[in-house]
Amino acid sequence: MDTKVKTNKARYILLILILAIASVLYLLADRYLIEHVEGKELVTTESAITETASNVSSDDWNYKSDNVAISIEKIQTGQGKDTVTYFVADVQLSDSSSLKSAFAKDLFGQNIVEKTSEIAADNKAVFAVNGDYYGFRSDGVLIRNGVLYRDEPARVGAVLLKNGTMQTFDETDVTASSLLADGALHTLSFGPVLIKNGEVVEDFDKVSVDSNFGNRSIQGSNPRTGIGMISANHYVFVVVDGRKENYSKGMTLSEFTDVFADLGCTEAYNLDGGGSSTMYFMGRVVNNPLGKQAERSISDILYIKG
Repeated sequence: MDTKVKTNKARYILLILILAIASVLYLLADRYLIEHVEGKELVTTESAITETASNVSSDDWNYKSDNVAISIEKIQTGQGKDTVTYFVADVQLSDSSSLKSAFAKDLFGQNIVEKTSEIAADNKAVFAVNGDYYGFRSDGVLIRNGVLYRDEPARVGAVLLKNGTMQTFDETDVTASSLLADGALHTLSFGPVLIKNGEVVEDFDKVSVDSNFGNRSIQGSNPRTGIGMISANHYVFVVVDGRKENYSKGMTLSEFTDVFADLGCTEAYNLDGGGSSTMYFMGRVVNNPLGKQAERSISDILYIKG
């Protein structure tokens, strides 16, 4: 074969490879990096609301107003490599409207992210935890602040209702319209369910993260975030630190469930964990994300207005 023809053929093959690699890189960036605002709606946050709660008292671990009472406790168990450090926030509300949700940058869509503390500060939150990282996936039933944003049933979710209660449900068995009719304020689509109707889930061996997260087991000791309900408008939020030797190794799902059971929860649900696990209170992050004091940027939070 002529040398010139060989050279042109090699260049052609190289060009095809470059285009293929560029296409793959673009698809990856489009999936995981490029912001996609779904629709043109700007989500109105609480940052524009200027009213302040009356009769407020607070310190580094407690807050009390006419509408909200929050008490946070740092708990440490074990020694050495078996040390576990976690934070329990007991939250009592006079009205369910004090428990809210917010999106990163006040926008709904994929790959739109900010740190928990940034979203919380923008919304003048007294208290906040990371949510379910809805922006990492394109499915699930997503209702926030009483508005339906996504209706793609995929897994077992949790719903927070206007009557101050929390329930878990199979997204494929319940319609979004029926949830709204029942008074849904917020839905969470992550899981698994930890406690349902007072019954503790005991077997997590077959539980795995959905395909968006690589279909890997989530039963090992990890940082975790979860929400539990003791009674109407009485919630507990638990954030477990992990992956730092001699500070906190994290918890298994079974250990995490036991925490909520010991606190008296009749319902409990697992939220996004790992590097996302963050608890914010009165202008500061109270836990230590991944033992590095470094927050992960996420898509959404649950928070409390004073």
